[in-house]
Amino acid sequence: MSSLSAASLETPAGTGGAEQQKPLKPCCACPETKKVRDACIIEKGEENCRDLIEAHKECMRALGFKI
Repeated sequence: MSSLSAASLETPAGTGGAEQQKPLKPCCACPETKKVRDACIIEKGEENCRDLIEAHKECMRALGFKI
């Protein structure tokens, strides 16, 4: 499981709610690679989908998640 530091994502109070963004959750990141990875694991088993698993991990890392 990965976690993000809330302190690094906080914005000062009173800066305007419209500009405030919610942090990206791991479950919502990289939907393209996640969908393909999950389908492969279901159909072929985890041991046969190493390349897709690694591609998803790389996508997550690129977004700042520590995996």
